[in-house]
Amino acid sequence: MTASVRRVTATVTLTDDDGRPLARRDVTVRQRRHAFEFGCVGTHPGETDTHVQRAWLDVFDTATLPVYWGRYEPVRGEPRRAELEQAARWHADRGVRLKGHPLVWHTVKAPWLDTLPLSEVEQLLRARIRREVTDFAGLIDVWDVVNEAVIMPRFTNEPDGVPNAITRLCAEIGRVELVRLAVEEARAAGTSPRLLINDFDLGPEYEQLVEDLLAAGVEIDAIGLQSHMHKGFHGEERLLEVCERFARFGLPLHWTETTLLSGEHVPREIEDLNDHVVDDWPSTPEGEERQAEEIVRHYTTLVGHPAVHSITYWGIEDGGWLDAPSGLLRRDGSPKPAYDALRGLVRGEWWVDERADRTDEEGRLEVEGFAGTYEVRVGTATAELELGPDQESHAALRVG
Repeated sequence: MTASVRRVTATVTLTDDDGRPLARRDVTVRQRRHAFEFGCVGTHPGETDTHVQRAWLDVFDTATLPVYWGRYEPVRGEPRRAELEQAARWHADRGVRLKGHPLVWHTVKAPWLDTLPLSEVEQLLRARIRREVTDFAGLIDVWDVVNEAVIMPRFTNEPDGVPNAITRLCAEIGRVELVRLAVEEARAAGTSPRLLINDFDLGPEYEQLVEDLLAAGVEIDAIGLQSHMHKGFHGEERLLEVCERFARFGLPLHWTETTLLSGEHVPREIEDLNDHVVDDWPSTPEGEERQAEEIVRHYTTLVGHPAVHSITYWGIEDGGWLDAPSGLLRRDGSPKPAYDALRGLVRGEWWVDERADRTDEEGRLEVEGFAGTYEVRVGTATAELELGPDQESHAALRVG
């Protein structure tokens, strides 16, 4: 399997506004965005675009925005909608697709929820889901609907000693019914969101959960697969094995949380990555070369699998998650070799730069490249096209 599975050949017919073919006209064609989602945790918007923001936009076209309940609504009844909307609009205005993460999770949940009776917890959770999906419809229409459901009913990390409300609810009604609750509420407003379940457990329990959800008629749109490789790169064989196991369900696969280190790896004996806490965790020259090689192997392997529709890198800068040297930029904002390597794929080897062409006597031309959004230009007139495999497209341009 190679990235060539993403390449398309499309026949495009160009006409003027009156439907007359633009025959034997000089045309320029350039790609604007991939159909495949190359994602990253969203960057921080500001009044002017910074170096980091420009670096982000020069590689990524899909942003995951944090909507953790405990941070979004730390005080009951006071959601931070304006902050999230500002971040969402900044990305959307620059042509970036958006996903909200997550609607339901047992971690970073609202602490004021834990002391409430389960009946009230369920009603508040339902309202929270419907509110966020409705408030951001048309802006954020993709959501990690439930995060890490496999471990959820047995989650016991309760540092304040108060039983976790989301854990209790999941244990009471079961994983399948919790996901059903979340999916039904997310779809209740009729806004047609695209909903993923997402997990770090890529073993038999997660497979069984997906199987049980589909058998129960729970409508999920994609399967999220996490890949925080802090103990070392998984390798092509394991990546493909995971893809094959989950591809059998016939749903798109999204590799939702990817990290590769450019510093020392986490010791193998540490089970929970959150437990690895060190005073200093630097990026090293040797680690950076390794990270660059591994990111090419990782992305090339996954982009080459037809069931994979999306890869999200979990933070562009070092220290963004668990203070690890997992970013593509160093702490001072300078690019690592891994940044250049990934950009060389996404906006280089897998990208169609502007190229000249000419229509035939019927106003047609063939476009070859990677599936996605393309701009065609005749003189000063332009049109955008979505090109997929072996399809015919039509564009009408207002030409002088």
